[in-house]
Amino acid sequence: MSNRFLRLSCALTLLFAVGAATAQEITKEWTQWGGDPARNNVPVGKNIPTEWEVGEFDPETGEWDSSTAKNIKWVARLGSQTYGNAVVSGDQVYVGTNNGAGWLERYPEDVDLGVLLAFDRETGKLRWQHSSEKLKTGRVHDWPEQGICCAPYVEGNRLWFVTSRGEVRCLDTEGFYDGENDGPYTDEPVEAENEADVVWVLNFMAAPYYVSQHNMCSCSITGVGDVLFVNTSNGLDESHINLPSPEAPSFMAVDKNTGEVLWTDNSPATNILHGQWSSPTYGVINGQEQAIFGGGDGWVYSFDPKGDGNGNPKLLWKFDANPKESEWILGGRGTRNNIIATPVIYEGMVYVAVGQDPEHQEGIGHLWCIDPNKRGNVSPELAFNSADPEKEISHKRIKAVVKDEGDFVRPNPNSAAVWHYSEQDSNGDGEIDYEETMHRSCGTVAIKDDILYIADFSGLFHCLNAKTGERYWVYDMLAQAWGSPLIVEDKVYIGDEDGQVAIFRHSSDPNVAMKDDGGEMIPYFGEIEMNNSVYSTPIVANNILYISNRTHLFAIEEGAKPEE
Repeated sequence: MSNRFLRLSCALTLLFAVGAATAQEITKEWTQWGGDPARNNVPVGKNIPTEWEVGEFDPETGEWDSSTAKNIKWVARLGSQTYGNAVVSGDQVYVGTNNGAGWLERYPEDVDLGVLLAFDRETGKLRWQHSSEKLKTGRVHDWPEQGICCAPYVEGNRLWFVTSRGEVRCLDTEGFYDGENDGPYTDEPVEAENEADVVWVLNFMAAPYYVSQHNMCSCSITGVGDVLFVNTSNGLDESHINLPSPEAPSFMAVDKNTGEVLWTDNSPATNILHGQWSSPTYGVINGQEQAIFGGGDGWVYSFDPKGDGNGNPKLLWKFDANPKESEWILGGRGTRNNIIATPVIYEGMVYVAVGQDPEHQEGIGHLWCIDPNKRGNVSPELAFNSADPEKEISHKRIKAVVKDEGDFVRPNPNSAAVWHYSEQDSNGDGEIDYEETMHRSCGTVAIKDDILYIADFSGLFHCLNAKTGERYWVYDMLAQAWGSPLIVEDKVYIGDEDGQVAIFRHSSDPNVAMKDDGGEMIPYFGEIEMNNSVYSTPIVANNILYISNRTHLFAIEEGAKPEE
């Protein structure tokens, strides 16, 4: 194993050196969620459209009428509910969704599946589909009508993703077009050209791992060298109280070539609040490789990707992203949150927001900038009890500090908190207004030129100073936001549940980012109607903007005229 990780370290040194040298070249591919292991959604593009018309769609068949479309290269039919983010690699575009389109004859649209679709990059025509049949245990593990909610990770002719059945699957990106059934897995029931070619399968619901995901599995894998990093989504059962598999791993390092598990960690163990749907992040920070995970207890964990050298995890640091006196209450009625967003690494710092299942609706949130150079428990606060006031007490799942039991809080002298954004009285009136609050978020930050953007689930779009946490401006989209921002050129894109994409000018000055529309400030480039809810995140590859709404994927290009 040591030779494998030596190769990994060398590969990473080269990767980051090449990345620095070519930072301003046009981004040709977008091979994973966030573009690279740091997860910052900031590609390089040129002449990315700020105006387009999506055309009309037949409400019965979903067929596209392109006669009124503008700047649309092509449109591809997805399912009926799409949460997966697009990935672009080689000559294909990949999106996770459900089976609402019924692309395969053997699986008509009334068959509920999780599907990963591969489309031709030039035409938008379907190449192949991977189909994950629903688990018989039902909604506790595999929620109806929810498909593949993650983004795949692609490298060359191999693709890795987490299925809705609690598996990591490696696929041949060429499908069966190459006339081969790549193995060792060769049990595909159909080997037609429009079917996926599976290379290997790691089922972490089976022995010896026994993961029990809550509602669904969703993790956008990242990887470096020969190693994949995976969040298993281990969580509670349908009672929302019992944890069926407290010893099951939450995080894994997996050999990308074989599916061999290199090491696992079961943090947060019995402290999981609900489910675990964050995705891992990787970076080399001051010479130390770090694999970073957002846990289902609201803690951020960082591990040495090599483990301890004996097949075990090696924790570098952990950070409680909730105030110690916050409390978990079923259904989102409390103030303690888990982490759904993906951590982002920017200039040696880690950025992450807390949130909950969107069904839990709105609530107070927290956004953190964390210094990843410290070690151990680097939380802002530590919990103690009056019975032994010098001994730190173990974390408690529901409420870390219970005053009636003699618990109390002290500041942590080893805190890694650089800044914290939750409530700011920006207008100085002594009150915290709705627009002065960071709410729960599923979203991931995007940062460029030290300017940070993030959407919260209440529909507020926040612009901050990435170095200090100073609030520059906030825009109310008047609709819930599930996705994350895209920054490209001097533009910032963000979608919302009402089906609009707001486009701001990239600036810390609200009067530059927005414009006055008869006394009301609106995004500088306006808001564009996408004809259906946008739960995903826009991306750019090779100067083409890709946006998925619930039912369709759009390839948007300046001057594009779709073929008949």
